[in-house]
Amino acid sequence: MWKIAIIDDERQVLQGMKRAIPWEDLEAEWVGEAMNGADGLNMIRATQPDIVITDIYMPLLNGLDMIEQLRKEGYNGKIIILSGYSDFEHARQALRYNVSDYVSKPISVPTLKVILNKVIQELAAEEEKRIKEGELSHKLMLYEPFIEKEWVRSAAIGTLDSSYRNREHLPQPYRYWSDSSHAVMGIELIRDERARTYSVSDWNLFRFAVSNIVCELARRVFPFVEYAELHSTRAVLIIHPELEPGNRAHEAMEELGIRIMENIKSYLKLVSRIGIGGTKTSWTQIPDSTEEAFRAIDMRHKCVSPPQELYVYQGEVKSERKQAALFQVKFTYELASAMKAAQEAEAKQLVTDYMGTLGDWEGITPDYVQMLGSELWGIISYCLYEAGYVLEELFTNDQIAKEIKSLLHPDELQRWLFEKITVICGSRQWKGSSKHRQVVDFMTHYIHEHYAEDVTLAELSDKVFISRNHLSIIFKNITGETFNTYLTRVRIEKARELLMERHMLVYEVAERVGYKNVPYFSTLFKKMTGMNPTDLIK
Repeated sequence: MWKIAIIDDERQVLQGMKRAIPWEDLEAEWVGEAMNGADGLNMIRATQPDIVITDIYMPLLNGLDMIEQLRKEGYNGKIIILSGYSDFEHARQALRYNVSDYVSKPISVPTLKVILNKVIQELAAEEEKRIKEGELSHKLMLYEPFIEKEWVRSAAIGTLDSSYRNREHLPQPYRYWSDSSHAVMGIELIRDERARTYSVSDWNLFRFAVSNIVCELARRVFPFVEYAELHSTRAVLIIHPELEPGNRAHEAMEELGIRIMENIKSYLKLVSRIGIGGTKTSWTQIPDSTEEAFRAIDMRHKCVSPPQELYVYQGEVKSERKQAALFQVKFTYELASAMKAAQEAEAKQLVTDYMGTLGDWEGITPDYVQMLGSELWGIISYCLYEAGYVLEELFTNDQIAKEIKSLLHPDELQRWLFEKITVICGSRQWKGSSKHRQVVDFMTHYIHEHYAEDVTLAELSDKVFISRNHLSIIFKNITGETFNTYLTRVRIEKARELLMERHMLVYEVAERVGYKNVPYFSTLFKKMTGMNPTDLIK
């Protein structure tokens, strides 16, 4: 609630203003009054109102001197001067003290409402900007590791803007890349029959465990490595091997790959495959090594230690079947990004372009079509889980498995994917993310528990770490009501229940549900229920 204080040496004006201001409409509250500048100064210091409405000519300390002192003390609230005198010199002084408005008495109620609305909008905009700046500063500090991780992933995939591909734009921790060689190890978790039963949240935990295993083992062998998760069940490990003659770096990478697969199987009971891409001398070629690593897996290139599935890229082989290659890493990243942003047309175009890479579709077996469907669904569901959208709320695992099993031809897969993309993007537009729904669930539960208290949107915004304006939009989108309307409805419904019990008087019920002003409570009650509280009792 916006806090408003009134200072005027005429009691009639004070009382008239308090009655005339539409407090509920403005989401504002009265916090204090004074009849001279000296008392007004002390009252403002004590209550710190957002808006001060003040006269100029008052005893002990006039309005302009009071404002000057407030500004010297750092008071940044909005000030409206309401004076019975039109004086250019006073208006000029008021401008110097950053006064929001200078109005002559008498003032009509509509004009007062317009002025207060304007000032409150300015306050809301300033607060939102201040909160956003604070949130941005906090998030930059809090999410710096995640931003860094995203940069590494983009560098590995090849989605960095070309302007970043020089030494000057390398982040400080990665400046050494310009003087190193680079090789990528692609890691893929296999969705066998047992693993297909796991939920997206299960996979999320597995991926976290895999990252710990990989990084711990890799740092025992190579002093500098970077690990980045891709979407679905794939990840990359960027290694910077030494290239001196006689160096065993490549053998060390192969041995590391075998140990990683053994540990993943031993600790997580998951089967994995690993591919090793070619070694590059420039960091801008890292994406090439990434594609080579996964191509080695898809094409089953040189297998280092059967039955362990560790493959080393051998270059293009003419006899390779086109359908053996699964997805380009860049394609999966772009599809995930489009789905996260609910860009339906872009996601469908990416799928169309990918299906076009499968040629004339001849010789593509139903098993391969179903494998593609399963992998693409894994990419979509996991990337949305990262963004806070749980697809299990729209489709059950059994339903998806059954539908994928029925896909026999690539065009059936394309139609199925289009249908799912449409449903997902459409549902997110009106339902909001699961994280937002969790926030609103918390808010509604809190209102039902604390409706008798002075519950405010500002208070709840502090609890959920979302700015007040943004939280207001989220609440309205998901519930269809403003926060204040919902709170009022809960309070009036509780009041109705208490009145029906006939154990309490109207003023007692009003206080019990959070209203100290009984006439105001009665007005709201009639507005919400169609009858006065006393009528209901009768």
